[in-house]
Amino acid sequence: MPVFWFPYPEEAAKPPSRRMRNPNRSSSSRSTPGADASARDREAALDGAPLLRFAVSDLDRYEALLRRWQRSINLVAEGTMQNVWTRHFADSAQILDIFPNISTWADLGSGAGFPGMVMALCLKQRGGVVHLIESDQRKAAFLRAVSRETAAPVQVHVGRVEQQLPLLLGEVEGITARAVAPLPQLVEWSQEHLWRNAVGVYLKGEEWPSELTALSAMRNLQIRVIESRTNPAARIIAVAREFGALT
Repeated sequence: MPVFWFPYPEEAAKPPSRRMRNPNRSSSSRSTPGADASARDREAALDGAPLLRFAVSDLDRYEALLRRWQRSINLVAEGTMQNVWTRHFADSAQILDIFPNISTWADLGSGAGFPGMVMALCLKQRGGVVHLIESDQRKAAFLRAVSRETAAPVQVHVGRVEQQLPLLLGEVEGITARAVAPLPQLVEWSQEHLWRNAVGVYLKGEEWPSELTALSAMRNLQIRVIESRTNPAARIIAVAREFGALT
């Protein structure tokens, strides 16, 4: 099974400053006087992930809903709420920078909507749809609330991934997931789609090397390992039968 390592697209041709700025590091040239941590985080995300600028008003509504609903249900780790824009929004949007030609996606175990809802909002102006699969009724209700407030091009499917994803066979070009399951499980869920030329794009944290090793038993698949722009220790693992025109 071929495994290819890639820097972030265009990274080699650009200076290191293109990587996401640390929002917790003050910058006299960029920060406004008295800006709080959340404002600095938003600024850093928009600077490092310009694609977000096309959906900034919708993302502001999304952030407000996330903060409101977080008081009642645990949508994301509480420690990440100060860095919603870099930790969640920019992290999600980078998938569309890597695969700009894919416009129909399925997001497995969407939870609070990362990466799928963010991707949908960024796709809103140019066309596309994201299928959000979530088994938790409360989180699905949150996703529907965001969709109503922002007119996001999403369809929310309530149920387990192994039950809902097969129903989308032939309807999606890309499958994504973040913090849902180990890489071999994600590929197993996606496999029937991959055989039909869909691409799996999975956001992985620092544990990615061991998960990639566990995936090595699956043959006849190509794998790309791409540096994350938002976390130097993380990787985006792309899996396909063959990387073709869409990739």
